[in-house]
Amino acid sequence: MKIERNIFCWMIIIGIILSSCVKDKEFDAPDLKCSDTEFTFISISELKNMHNGETIQIQDDLVINGYVISSDKEGNFFNIIHFQDEPNNPSDGMQIELELRDTHLFFSVGQQVIIKLKGLYLGESKGVYKIGGVFTSFGNRSVGRLPKNVVFDHVLVSCNENVGIVPTSVKVSEINESMLNTLVVVTDVEIKQEELGETFAIKEEETLRTLIDCDDNELVMVNSGYADFQAEILPDKMGTATGILTMDNNKFQLIIRSVDDLSFNQERCEDLIDEFTSSSIFISEIADPDNNAGARFVELNNASVESLSLNGWVLERYTNDNSEVSSSIDLSEYIIEANGLLVISPNAEEFKNVYGFDPDISVGTNSPADSNGDDTIVLVDPFGTIIDIFGVIGEDGSNTSHEFEDGKAVRKIEIVSGNPVFTMTEWTIYNDTGDEGTINQPQNAPLDFSPGVR
Repeated sequence: MKIERNIFCWMIIIGIILSSCVKDKEFDAPDLKCSDTEFTFISISELKNMHNGETIQIQDDLVINGYVISSDKEGNFFNIIHFQDEPNNPSDGMQIELELRDTHLFFSVGQQVIIKLKGLYLGESKGVYKIGGVFTSFGNRSVGRLPKNVVFDHVLVSCNENVGIVPTSVKVSEINESMLNTLVVVTDVEIKQEELGETFAIKEEETLRTLIDCDDNELVMVNSGYADFQAEILPDKMGTATGILTMDNNKFQLIIRSVDDLSFNQERCEDLIDEFTSSSIFISEIADPDNNAGARFVELNNASVESLSLNGWVLERYTNDNSEVSSSIDLSEYIIEANGLLVISPNAEEFKNVYGFDPDISVGTNSPADSNGDDTIVLVDPFGTIIDIFGVIGEDGSNTSHEFEDGKAVRKIEIVSGNPVFTMTEWTIYNDTGDEGTINQPQNAPLDFSPGVR
């Protein structure tokens, strides 16, 4: 029994010794001496300007400094450190490739590093500049990993206090090449609908996921199949995504450091519906001047006390007696102000020449704003419902109560809402015939018209 107890004790001791040698991402960082040596630095921009289109080895005693923005703690970065020239509002950034794992234990995010460039290689790939060792394939040189036995000869830790990094806030539509290799926080994005329910990455495969904003602008998010969060499900909310901006095949990409870089706690775009219906928006004037077809226009009115988005709204034209839409105008990008008017012209240049100001919307000829007086004009909301109409679909307007050829159709001032059924008594209609209760009085521009005024 005594022998067995001794064996058992030795097994415990050996186990403790072995376990103390196991490599773990959570082990204490080595005690590295910082450098307070004074150097004369060149800027990252100056270093990039040394690149002549080919991978070169730096021969001079040059030094740059920067602030670490990447981390391999959760495995989405491997043998690489990204750094930028300032802790906030950076103007430039680069990356260094090195043969060193768990770099986060040596170089933490926000830490200022000093890089001695002599002997390192400088290159560019897919729009991203990098420094490091050298890799040669079939006689072609490119930047490779700096051997680990010389990493700390070239990359020093500054003794300056780590003040942290403030990512640059940007919308997807605002991203540009000046932000490459810097830390950004992209606002108001979500995972593309088709990718919801998927994991961050396919196991052991680099996987591209898609961030998208409410205007359908997209940004690729790159995830490693070896990252600690590889198997986690992509979030189904909207919010901000923080990461290092890179580029591949002329397309911007974002690499996050951990799932904490995604702060998705808002409702998704499809839940923030700005498409609505309202009878407060209606057609207030349609013009076909007798003396100038180029001065035609359609005017819309918002009788509401608040501004309304026209997202999803469409203005349609049924030419002559057609029962199918002949042309349409997508009004989605416009907002019509409270108690405001929106003027649409098929000939913006002539409109300005005649009326003295630019129309709110410029469209083409043969559009709903270019009717010659015998067509039907229809205002449709985002849900396909007719909100307002002038004319009768399938009926040619000639010699009817909805003809405005060489004249105009003006909504009576007391009408403050749309009507899905054409009601002639809501309108004052001028033309060159005077049939069916209309007024035989051709109208000339600009004197007989008042676009933008009701």
